[in-house]
Amino acid sequence: MNAAYFTEEHELFRTSLHDFLQKEVVPHIEKWEKTGTIERFIWKKMGEMGFFGINYPETYGGLNLDLFYTVIFLEELQKIKSSGFAAAMWAHAYLAMTHLHAEGSEQIKKDYLTPSILGDKIGALCITEPFGGSDVAGMKTTAVLQGDSYIINGSKTFITNGVYADYYVVAAKTNPELGNKGISIFLMDSNLKGVSATKLDKLGWRASDTAEIAFDNVAIPVSNLMGEAGKGFPYIMQHFALERLIMAINAHARAEYAIDYTIQYMAEREAFGKSINQFQALRHTMVDHATEVEHCKVFNYAAVARLNKGEYVVKEATMAKLKSTKVADEAIYSCLQMLGGYGYMEEYPLARLLRDSRLGPIGGGTSEILREILSKMIIDKQNYQPAVKN
Repeated sequence: MNAAYFTEEHELFRTSLHDFLQKEVVPHIEKWEKTGTIERFIWKKMGEMGFFGINYPETYGGLNLDLFYTVIFLEELQKIKSSGFAAAMWAHAYLAMTHLHAEGSEQIKKDYLTPSILGDKIGALCITEPFGGSDVAGMKTTAVLQGDSYIINGSKTFITNGVYADYYVVAAKTNPELGNKGISIFLMDSNLKGVSATKLDKLGWRASDTAEIAFDNVAIPVSNLMGEAGKGFPYIMQHFALERLIMAINAHARAEYAIDYTIQYMAEREAFGKSINQFQALRHTMVDHATEVEHCKVFNYAAVARLNKGEYVVKEATMAKLKSTKVADEAIYSCLQMLGGYGYMEEYPLARLLRDSRLGPIGGGTSEILREILSKMIIDKQNYQPAVKN
């Protein structure tokens, strides 16, 4: 199956990334999990290796590679016992930077996308609000045009990289009376007057910083509007396909890691005079989970291949995230059970994996919201369309 999507060059990249993570990242993971702060030096090293520029044009310092290099990037990040570190990296590279590249002016790309690729600037995407959750159209944050500035008021929450980011990509309503047709996207430096970020305490993803951000009469220049005013909602929806596929890939990768680890443990753990991988009930449980994960993997790769060709895969990406995150949670739960008491111990990876995995069915659109989106597409025959580019 892999040969259909991954070339020898892809596999060389995987080996290089794996070696880099083991050498430069893994030795610091426990510290970052405890402090909740990923030190700046690793961002710079990631940038120097080209890991933030995988899909971006060479004009801005990127590598201009296909999406299966991104798949490798995501999969390998799930194998280092910290979904929090992984989230900080991909939220920067594929949430904030995606908007910079797609909607940012040439000046914005020069001043923000290029240093983001180099690891000199860290970005955060600010969409979710304290009382909005997955209801993007219901956001309350406003951007009012006054002279040559927009004045932004409101708040965002659950923002990955929100505390330590150098800039935010912010969704706000320029015409609140128009509902989802009144949303626009803005670039904002995080150190501006009126911006405050509060770090949130989470069940999992402990290495990544997650923030609630308040905007109190924050003034930004008109030139920081990205794309067209009022087109924010279709921009967001368009990029959600990539975000949901990212979370689906993360899910199948961490489930695969959990299964591989558990199978190795079962081969070494003995009970009643034989290794526990010889007990039929346990063997069959693991096989069932491995089968489910492989199904998700095949579907996810197929959706990535279509997205890589420029197809609009909102339905498939939504299905991928819905199914893969559920399968990962169930697989990791069973894997922890296979370790018995050791599964509950922090020195083994399953306890953290279980906590980290639980965000899968919540972040990037809850499973309940995804089911409703799919209901509209499948039952109501609603046809979502990408934002029109002029």
